[in-house]
Amino acid sequence: MDEEKSIPIKIQEQMNQYVLQQGKLQLRNPHIKQGHDDILYHIALGNKTHDLERMFQDVKFVCLGGSPNRMHQFAEYLMSELDIEVPAGLGLTNIACGSDRYVLYKVGPVLSVSHGMGIPSLSILFHELVKLLHHAGCSDVTFFRLGTSGGLGIEPGSLVITEEAVNGLLQPYMEVATLGKLVQHPSRLDSELAQQLLALAQTEPQCQGHSTYLGKTMCTLDFYEGQARLDGAFCDYQPEDKMAFLKRIHNHGIRNIEMESLCFASYCQRAGVKGAVVCVTLLDRLKGDQVSSPHNILEDWQRRPQRLVALYIKQHLGGKKQ
Repeated sequence: MDEEKSIPIKIQEQMNQYVLQQGKLQLRNPHIKQGHDDILYHIALGNKTHDLERMFQDVKFVCLGGSPNRMHQFAEYLMSELDIEVPAGLGLTNIACGSDRYVLYKVGPVLSVSHGMGIPSLSILFHELVKLLHHAGCSDVTFFRLGTSGGLGIEPGSLVITEEAVNGLLQPYMEVATLGKLVQHPSRLDSELAQQLLALAQTEPQCQGHSTYLGKTMCTLDFYEGQARLDGAFCDYQPEDKMAFLKRIHNHGIRNIEMESLCFASYCQRAGVKGAVVCVTLLDRLKGDQVSSPHNILEDWQRRPQRLVALYIKQHLGGKKQ
């Protein structure tokens, strides 16, 4: 690749070494100065229009998922699991209601936020969430992505905890065109956190009844051709080409395919925060392209990542009422 058009990944690795932040979350952007206006437009908040420290300083966990409804359901589930009471006459409030892009619920020290579909949508939200946590003076925050995915060679309804996120070329970095150059940001996740989640999934009764895998996740920029589907509006390859590709990436260690993990992993690394991706598989892509399970079954499967992450949060909060 032309040197004038890209920065080699080895240089970016030196620039983006995974260093977990200790204490209050600091922004790695010298242009956002203390005391200046910072409008978090897409979640309808700002450091001058809202008392972000009073509202969010106690946040220790940020849970992201694609669907607004699903993240509302997760917030309700957390209220029960963490035994958090809401004052009489009040209910869960979408704090980002001033915008129609995302939803954001606060349940004690946990944020439950929708990120939409795909890397661009997640990217916008992640920038603003990190700035929110910084302005609020938060420290030692852990991020989770809870999602759905297509599995590879594993039963539908299984959980995959991502050990490494790769792009559509099986490369472990997210490439961003910045100032006319392709910059490569490595996409590492916290291995200790992934192992802790796997241990919970394998030992806790509420996580039994389905398989859980630790494996690589391929993140694509497209739902159809990028994932080797045959059922899109366009397709320029044959079924045998699809199967050869899926078998090849399965042999490479890929256990599921989705559209956000690469950005999530690279941004967690750049921000210096712990992060984990837990996705349920809705089908086995080696057996087909379309999700055909009944709606009630899919609803149950989609709660499986929520149960695991909620259990982790509950244990790390000591199971105490907040």
